[in-house]
Amino acid sequence: MRPEVQTFVADGPLPDGDASEEEIDRRDHQLAVICRPVTPEEAAALAACFGPDDCYGVAWTLVHLIETAPGSVPQWEDPGPEAGYWAEVLRARWGGGLTASTA
Repeated sequence: MRPEVQTFVADGPLPDGDASEEEIDRRDHQLAVICRPVTPEEAAALAACFGPDDCYGVAWTLVHLIETAPGSVPQWEDPGPEAGYWAEVLRARWGGGLTASTA
């Protein structure tokens, strides 16, 4: 996994809309520096980084980045109720490439 993807993933889920403008800009910039396409492994790791809302559109940037992964739909674990909406978005767009969480 490339360092810029590791950095984004290590910072955890996107913040909610109550986060500071600086934090939202920082996370948006982290996504902007990730060269497209991502690998299926990177897409799976990124899919676990959705937060509770759209983070002023940053979540949609994340969706579009994940979708650049070549080949078949990556398999990833359901991130749980925190990211329920975003898991549903990816399920709908990928046609079911989501696996149930084992936690």
